Amino acid sequence: MGSNRDPRQEVTGELGAATSCPPSSGGAGRRRTPVMEQRAVLRPYLHEVLDTWFETVVQAHCRGKVVLYRYADDFVIGCEWEEDARRIKEVLPKRFAKYGREINTEKTKLVDCGRPQRSTSGRKPGTVSFLGFVHSWGKTWRGSDTIKRKTEGKRLRRTLGEFWRWCRDNRHRPLQEQYASLCAKLRGYYQYYGIRCNSQCLDLVYHTATRAWRYWLNRRGGRKMTWRAFGRMMAAYPLLRPRIVKGWV
Repeated sequence: MGSNRDPRQEVTGELGAATSCPPSSGGAGRRRTPVMEQRAVLRPYLHEVLDTWFETVVQAHCRGKVVLYRYADDFVIGCEWEEDARRIKEVLPKRFAKYGREINTEKTKLVDCGRPQRSTSGRKPGTVSFLGFVHSWGKTWRGSDTIKRKTEGKRLRRTLGEFWRWCRDNRHRPLQEQYASLCAKLRGYYQYYGIRCNSQCLDLVYHTATRAWRYWLNRRGGRKMTWRAFGRMMAAYPLLRPRIVKGWV
């Protein structure tokens, strides 16, 4: 079994209380990589009910290596063995109940996200959504396996809609004020989502903001602005172009 070692089983979610893991029962297990995604609301005692419990109980009783990545209420647990991921998934509701919380079982699942195997295996790794990004396996330009990240679909659609609505609601403001606000919004988006492999989403946001600005400026009344005239205006008020601010994360 040692030759098929694959260390990426993940449990993702937004937590609302913590859990307790029973001692390992041993036995053979498949080294596959399911991911559990879960959503709940946990504010009080998060460090005690999740972080401390994970360090003192989960890591001591799981068969293989397990890791926890948490930011506020979002967390990912990676398991080397599938049986460990399934056991953690089973005890999460019990741990939540101990602190008077309930876990949303409909949004809790295991996802196999191990390293891609040869095409003959017929197994395709799953994807994990965490902190607004979709994490998935891909290829480098040299053909090696790597984990790629792009903006989560619902986050991207929400951002595009917000730019469109902002340009509509603020089209009568002075042009320089609109320009400063749009640049600030784009800068904030690039600062968070400007990571390697996410350039297509950055480009889409930039071009959507550009089209929305021109569209609603033309709805202010008076003479319509052609694309040539809009280009001259963009030369005087150039919106911030997309840029990658974090090469490796």
